[in-house]
Amino acid sequence: MIKAFLFDLDGTLVDTLGDIGSIMNQFLRSKGWPEHSLEAYRTMVGSGFLNLIKAAVPPSESRRADELYPEAYALYESKGTGDSKPYPGAEEALRALAAAGAGLAVVSNKPDAIAVKMVRGLFSGIPFALVSGARDGAPRKPDPAVALEAARACGAEPRECAFVGDSDVDMRTAIAAGMLPVGAAWGFRGEAELAAAGARVMAASIADVPPLFGSSPDRE
Repeated sequence: MIKAFLFDLDGTLVDTLGDIGSIMNQFLRSKGWPEHSLEAYRTMVGSGFLNLIKAAVPPSESRRADELYPEAYALYESKGTGDSKPYPGAEEALRALAAAGAGLAVVSNKPDAIAVKMVRGLFSGIPFALVSGARDGAPRKPDPAVALEAARACGAEPRECAFVGDSDVDMRTAIAAGMLPVGAAWGFRGEAELAAAGARVMAASIADVPPLFGSSPDRE
């Protein structure tokens, strides 16, 4: 029976694509490097900020990603929540789950300080048991370690958790953690990638998520 819900952040709870594209293109422009279309960033997001830098900079510069990280991060951090907004119905769905007694957590590969600030700013009234972004000493998704930490924070066993996300990284995390993989088809990547990565439930909108509370969906 599903008792807790773990959510990805970018492309799942919050539409951050415009801000991420704007920030990265500003950084690339400052270096005199080619920029990317907004659509191109859909497939670059999800594996952490360092990997985003590697994907966005020219191939000849990707080996310098560690060196470039502090400058790009400072630009990203200065943006705050920018123009990013929760997806329609996200706050309502979270409030409905909290009112029903579900455990809630956010597990993201976005830098931790930025993820925490964004969640606090956009979902200030939601009682998340844990909000975790990429942080030193913690492996990034699809490693299941932080998802399992979130399950413990919610007081739930992994089999009692649904992991809701919009990318193959999220579905692989859910499977590795022994959780129900729920595809956020409204997000950055779309149904085809989610289905191929093992989504057992496909949610067309976030309003489809609260009815999963207390359910025992088929995982086979």
